[in-house]
Amino acid sequence: MPEPRQVRLLTAKDMGLILDRMAYEILERSGGSNRLALIGIRTRGDILAQRLQERIGRAAGREVPLGVLDITLYRDDLDALGSKLHVGRTRIDFELRERQVVLVDDVLYTGRTVRAALDEVLDLGRPSRIALAVLIDRGHRELPIAPDFVGKVVATAREDSVQVRVREVDGVDETLLYTSAGARRARRR
Repeated sequence: MPEPRQVRLLTAKDMGLILDRMAYEILERSGGSNRLALIGIRTRGDILAQRLQERIGRAAGREVPLGVLDITLYRDDLDALGSKLHVGRTRIDFELRERQVVLVDDVLYTGRTVRAALDEVLDLGRPSRIALAVLIDRGHRELPIAPDFVGKVVATAREDSVQVRVREVDGVDETLLYTSAGARRARRR
């Protein structure tokens, strides 16, 4: 089996610049911050949402509501999780009705996490609009889900793995791509 190879996709500085750009895009395309709310998907999407909230708040001169989703019970692979099942807390302390909600996640891959998040949000209320912001879009969708705000698009093989690391959880801000040498050779052909 080939040795996995690690490639740094984003440094802490890169992530900061991307989040700055995304915050302005979200604010502009939402028509201001009056009805805007951010909801981060645990475990790293919630941290990225908090960072976007801070940036949007500085730019708009007011804080936008921030919520956190734990989508565990909405996953379509609960049976496969077995004893690894860990349910965290969902926290949304604001009315969803008439809000422009932006779901925030770290990596968009198959779309199944976003599908679960959409189901949970709609069980909690009916926003006027739901948009999706992701730091990394790595492709390979299994569901018809597309992000509205993207930090970086990265071409990957299915066997690859993308890991967003944040200082609050991992002690460092960076984004890494893990790829096997065999997968890289197959893609070159």
